[in-house]
Amino acid sequence: MNDPIRVLVADDHPLFRGAVANSLVEAGGVEVVAECGDADSAVSAAGDHLPHVALIDISMPGDGLTAVARIATDYPAVRIVMLTASEQDDDLMRALQAGACGYVLKGVTADALAEIVRMVRSGGSYISPEFAGRVLTTIGAGKVKTAGTPDPVSDLTARELQILRLVARGASNREVGDDLGLREATVKFYMTNILQKLQVRNRVEAALIARERGV
Repeated sequence: MNDPIRVLVADDHPLFRGAVANSLVEAGGVEVVAECGDADSAVSAAGDHLPHVALIDISMPGDGLTAVARIATDYPAVRIVMLTASEQDDDLMRALQAGACGYVLKGVTADALAEIVRMVRSGGSYISPEFAGRVLTTIGAGKVKTAGTPDPVSDLTARELQILRLVARGASNREVGDDLGLREATVKFYMTNILQKLQVRNRVEAALIARERGV
């Protein structure tokens, strides 16, 4: 039997926090190891429990984004997902830059949130669909190309394109390796090259570019 996914829930609204925790436990396969109401408590709980996934709101005492940056730096094995009401593009980009691998709006259903937690635990990333087009626009605005400048996707090798396609579908490094017959460490090496060639910071941005280009 697989061990449960250990999850930390950080939100300064006790009723919402409790509802999220209960819904994840009821979905099965999840153990909520800590519930926190502020950034300092979230960072401390991350160190004490080393959860697989931390769900963190942006608006909380001490600043949720500060908690994300501290957890990502001190406990890099913890996968961080923002669970927030903020639909501000700046908040999304700052969260990704701080180390989050997911950004989910609070209107998400309980079943969908449980599935996102499972996806992120396995190495995937997730951004609420409402943001996809806007993020691509923001990324593109920061990388305006002059006429005749080649698309960075065209610099990818056949193997890198294979990997990027799978990542764009939400596959983790392990799943990519299993699909292509590669070691996970080899996939990580390829991913480093892909991120450098696409001039992006993480696999979320790489996946969004892949979808935009129809890779």
